[in-house]
Amino acid sequence: MEFQPTRIPDVILLRPRVFADDRGFFLESWQRRKFAEGGFACEFVQDNRSRSVRNTLRGLHYQIQQPQGKLMSVTRGTIFDVAVDLRKSSATFGHWVAETLSDQNHHQLWVPPGFGHGFLVLSEVADVSYKCTDYYAPEHERCVRWDDPALDIPWPLAPGTLPLVSTRDAAGMTLDRAELFA
Repeated sequence: MEFQPTRIPDVILLRPRVFADDRGFFLESWQRRKFAEGGFACEFVQDNRSRSVRNTLRGLHYQIQQPQGKLMSVTRGTIFDVAVDLRKSSATFGHWVAETLSDQNHHQLWVPPGFGHGFLVLSEVADVSYKCTDYYAPEHERCVRWDDPALDIPWPLAPGTLPLVSTRDAAGMTLDRAELFA
């Protein structure tokens, strides 16, 4: 497993070793000892999966209490995966990083607690799987708008195309009005 810091050092791109042959492939997506050696001494308590169609945009989600670290991966399709630093005391507050995750590159993205997270589906369909470091707590869930001009995230949508978003995500707050981490 290769652990590569992004331009926000707390967000890590993981590149697993893939063993491929004529039958398909094998990879190890999680192993406590290897992750601990790579600096991840976290405990995962919940696994989630979603399926979404092209141009679905989920996010930018976070939990203001019981913040979740997320280890993101894609088992089918391709996504543009985004992490936004929502920690006001951080030198990278309000900055974001994005990576393309797919069933072809097998990359994973570590999104630590204190970050907003979202993704845009680039393929016809995408199956996303992720491990969480804390339990889902809907009463603490918050959402920053995906199209907040202060973030200026260049979501890779075709010109004139609007993403498919949930009612909840469409009602997300702008960064200057959102409840954030200290």
